[in-house]
Amino acid sequence: MGKQILLLPGDGIGPEIVAEAKKVLDVVNDQFQLGLSFEEDLMGGCSIDKHGVPLADEALEKARQSDAILLGAVGGPKWDKLDRAIRPEKGLLKIRSSLELYANLRPAMLYPQLVEASSLKPEVVSGLDILIVRELTGGIYFGEPRGIRTLENGEREGFNTYKYSESEIERIGRTAFEMARKRNKKVCSVDKANVLEATMLWREVMDRLAPEYPDVELSHMYVDNAAMQLVREPKQFDVIVTGNMFGDILSDAAAMLTGSIGMLPSASLDKNGCGMYEPCHGSAPDIAGQGIANPLATILSAAMMLRYSLSMTDAADAIEAAVGKVLDQGLRTADIVTEGSRKVSTAEMGDAVVAALNS
Repeated sequence: MGKQILLLPGDGIGPEIVAEAKKVLDVVNDQFQLGLSFEEDLMGGCSIDKHGVPLADEALEKARQSDAILLGAVGGPKWDKLDRAIRPEKGLLKIRSSLELYANLRPAMLYPQLVEASSLKPEVVSGLDILIVRELTGGIYFGEPRGIRTLENGEREGFNTYKYSESEIERIGRTAFEMARKRNKKVCSVDKANVLEATMLWREVMDRLAPEYPDVELSHMYVDNAAMQLVREPKQFDVIVTGNMFGDILSDAAAMLTGSIGMLPSASLDKNGCGMYEPCHGSAPDIAGQGIANPLATILSAAMMLRYSLSMTDAADAIEAAVGKVLDQGLRTADIVTEGSRKVSTAEMGDAVVAALNS
């Protein structure tokens, strides 16, 4: 039985990078007879321009009916002055919450060919392979009450609510432990339990889960220390599990250890493993339309989609191997170019991955 994939190219460089990932998916679809079919819709600023909302009900329903979703990126300065309730990013939050995509998997893996592209010393980052498991549908980004209010003295005050329930913590904790079992069997839970009650509970629940996974080593770290350790000694980590806001920040920091955020894919999964896949970078409106964006994070997100949601491991392996071959050839987009490599465009990089798959 075939699988339905929804493409949401979005804004900025989104359409450019999703087009290259689609090229790659078309090749493996044919080579491995995967039976994939594709549909496309709008999310983000492009949806606001057409429908007045960042995610139309029709697009959300298509997402519900799909086996997996591949997203480009959303947002840009064009829409920054809109009311916060209808900005492009609200579409992203809506699809995550509506589909209960609570587990965000963000690998930070350094390809050996890109060691020189990292801002850290080769001996610090060579061999880096971290998985950040970020809780995606709770925490301060979704907590109520929230808003901006005027106090009695006329001063305005912004407020947000940081909260997590035991069940929310438990399900993301289990995801982290299960992922660690397939890797190096270490989980570092990141919190701020010395000052935040929500993360005091987070630590309690993680400790309660640990005996169910005796083969996995659990450690704890405050988020400020974790940020420092990512730069100081990143290879000490295997799986990092943390809340929505901390995960947002730490995963972007970890991304730069690999040389470019343009190399890093991500998955956002529900309890059944269905989900949405997207590059970790944003819409980069400053380079949109110039043909210089790096499509590899989106191509690797497509590989993650095949692996995690569709159980098409052979095709996922083939895409990842093809990316490795292209890097071996010295081909680089502008964000990862180093001395001795050859700079290529967005489309040329996609074509190179296709050629590697066909070779």
